Amino acid sequence: MAYTAPESFTTRPDLQGTFGMSASTHWLATGTAQSVLERGGNAFDAAAAAAFVLHVVEPHLNGPGGDLVAIVQTADAAAPAVLMGQGPAPAGASIEHLRGEGLDLVPGAGGLAAAVPGAVDAWLLLMRDHGTWELDDVLAYAIGYARDGHPLSAGAAATVARVAELFRTDWPSSAALWMPDGMPPPAGTIVRNPAYAAVLESLIHAACTVRDDGPVGRAARIDAARREWKTGMVAQESSAFLSAPHRHSGTGVHAGVITPDDFAGFDAGWEPAVTRGFRGLTVAKAGAWSQGPALLQVLGMLEPLDDELLDPSQERGAHTILEAQKLAFADRDAWFGDADVDLDTLLSKEYLAARRALIGDTASADFRPGVLPGRSAFRPPLRETYDAFSVATGEPTVASDGRTRGDTCHIDVIDRWGNIISATPSGGWLQSSPAIPALGFCLGTRLQMTWLEPGHPSSLVPGRRPRTTLTPTLVLRDGRPEFALGSPGGDQQEQWQLLALLRMTVGGYSPQQAIDAPALHTTALADSFWPRTWTPAGAVVEGRLGEELIRGLEARGHRVTRAGDWSLGRVSAVGRDSATGLLWAAANPRGMQGYAAGR
Repeated sequence: MAYTAPESFTTRPDLQGTFGMSASTHWLATGTAQSVLERGGNAFDAAAAAAFVLHVVEPHLNGPGGDLVAIVQTADAAAPAVLMGQGPAPAGASIEHLRGEGLDLVPGAGGLAAAVPGAVDAWLLLMRDHGTWELDDVLAYAIGYARDGHPLSAGAAATVARVAELFRTDWPSSAALWMPDGMPPPAGTIVRNPAYAAVLESLIHAACTVRDDGPVGRAARIDAARREWKTGMVAQESSAFLSAPHRHSGTGVHAGVITPDDFAGFDAGWEPAVTRGFRGLTVAKAGAWSQGPALLQVLGMLEPLDDELLDPSQERGAHTILEAQKLAFADRDAWFGDADVDLDTLLSKEYLAARRALIGDTASADFRPGVLPGRSAFRPPLRETYDAFSVATGEPTVASDGRTRGDTCHIDVIDRWGNIISATPSGGWLQSSPAIPALGFCLGTRLQMTWLEPGHPSSLVPGRRPRTTLTPTLVLRDGRPEFALGSPGGDQQEQWQLLALLRMTVGGYSPQQAIDAPALHTTALADSFWPRTWTPAGAVVEGRLGEELIRGLEARGHRVTRAGDWSLGRVSAVGRDSATGLLWAAANPRGMQGYAAGR
């Protein structure tokens, strides 16, 4: 049977042009990125400007206190590089300390779960090494929206409403910032954040102390801003404010442990991408401190199979994809982390062939990591559940106590010179922990992705990065970037990207057709977010896949949750057509918030 043909109708056009293309999860960020390109900036200037805007306009999905993973390739580079903006656990964040607080999991909300913020330093590093604009020009967009106001998105308004009682009762600084009139503001309300505008202006003021001209002076100015972020009022105010005991997820009251020294000790950096071939293409991901190699494992398992088994719109294909993903995520949960991970074996042809052989005709309900020579697989303390919260769609899902299954933002930009970036910023959500009054934002909760069992690559260890879900993708042909893509969605990020990637590269879909097409994902994995549950044989589907396919999955033993027709997947992408040289962009229509632009 042939691969399912795409629908001729798309929700948005496939944008094409020759000048530059941008796509993101919010129209104001996309407009910002395109504005920078129009004014002569490159893809990296554009992405950085858009990212700081996202801090302001999608505060429930990311913030300055969060983290960042990006993959970039400059026009003159021979290979892609990973921009690492994932901060580590503070020196005081140990298993012993949290166990002593009576915890068996890192909380999903509250300052005790804060890793060292990494996003801002990473964006500044990108600007220093590959951008062309001065800092004040890049930050002007975000400062304008923060100081003069912007319309509150429906998602942000809904998030504030869900945690309104927590804010009123336990986090008064968050109530003062997000509910200044005492009530959750409705969508469309013009909101302002002058405190965050002042933080950004303090970075500009620090940069202005360097008077040297030329590229050396520009780099020194950005480094001065980085020092201000790590040692100035952000580090001091965050540490002092979170040291006061406050409510965490559930009913616990704890003090944060992050200190100014933790801020000062972190530097964002560059790392080589991890790559693997797939049907004539090369797919580039971040290392095993992210979940990136899991996508490479799935592609390796699927590559030699018949095309119909790579088609999520057919029952056999949907089943095969779900089962391959479960095997890859079992490896993620057993082996991945900021440690010595044997990726050579995990990505080898022989290992993946053995994993592929485990895919049967029925859904597995077992946790099945592979075997690595001389190593013992970690088995997470799986908490089995089938409740509605645990099988959430991957869209922003927030409980009244602030626990969040994690969602995020995404930005892709390609310019006329051939520079390209795929970036996924996240964390520091407005519901993560109490807002720091002097800063206008809170810190993130990425440490909830660590375990309080010692000896595992993802165990909580001071100075070690938590294994993040942030996982942008770059696809190359003959060493040149073909397209960049990414998605919010926590544990679903890889899964939704996989569907778009397969439909584009195997099924012949255009980018917008691939993004529009109905999606599905597995929940048979160790959830990366508190309370760390899993759903054996769980699968979540969009109804547009069709009742016949859905019933077929159920007959195979998948525990299926129908999530609505347009509820899964928030992929965006940009690229260059290798045959014509035309640039293109496409964006997710779900939620009517993500947009692409270009010419």
